[in-house]
Formats: sequence, C-alpha cells, structure tokens
Amino acid sequence: MSKHFVISAVAVIPPSTLQLSYADGQHFVLDLACVIDRFPALARLSTPSVFASAEIGDGGMSIIWDGDDELELAADNLRARAIEQADGFSHEFIWNWMAKNQLTLDDAARAIGVSRRMLAYYRSGKNPVPRTVALACIGWEAGKKLAA
Repeated sequence: MSKHFVISAVAVIPPSTLQLSYADGQHFVLDLACVIDRFPALARLSTPSVFASAEIGDGGMSIIWDGDDELELAADNLRARAIEQADGFSHEFIWNWMAKNQLTLDDAARAIGVSRRMLAYYRSGKNPVPRTVALACIGWEAGKKLAA
C-alpha cells in the first residue's frame, strides 16, 4: 500500500475528533461525529472512554478502537473524509463520479481533458484532486443532464 494511505500517528481530540498523520508527511484533523451518528455499528464510539482508545491498527492501514475489529475504520476512508471536511475533493470523489456515470478511465480522462495517467493518480489518491479537475467533473455531468 502507498504511503499516502498508511497512518503513522493518531491523537484523539475529545469528543469525536482524530488528528491523523500519514506516512507521506500529510496531517489531517477529522471530526467523526456525523459518521458515528450515521452508522449504528459505530455507536459505541460516542462513549468518551471508547473513543479515547483509538490506536493504529493493521500496520497503519486503519484506526481501531477498544481493541475491537468491529470498531475499525480504514486509513484511506479516513483520509478521504478529512479532505472532504476541509472542503477538498478526495480520490473517492473521482471513483464515485466515474461509477455514477459508468465511465472507464480513458473515457473519464477524455471527458474532463486530462491525461489518463493523471486521472489514475487522482483516483488512486497518489495525487490530490485539484479543484479544477473536480469542477470539470461536475460541469461535465451537468452538461450531460442539460443535453438529455
């Protein structure tokens, strides 16, 4: 797995926030309150002592709470949520846009005017998704709806 999806440090900021450091040197702050409220399986994380037990799991590939595999969130998903909370666009945005519009990598790259290689970097999370690329995706989709 690439360094950008390996957590190297975690700190808890009560009541529901994590400070995450990744092996690529990036740092993020992520409030999980909405995630905890949305998914019943994570309800135990609303208990302060359980949330405070956050630790790095599976070689940096996740965060686990209370030593319980049922309370585990993947590093790539955590990074994506943190980017989105900071008003950015994560690699998951590209994945979701392509899936929603049933686009191959080649078709998606042509649609928004970027190289296949660069789009693959954005989709993999290796490179951050520039706002201009995300806006091109949104604009392309809006254009398709208008044409229909």
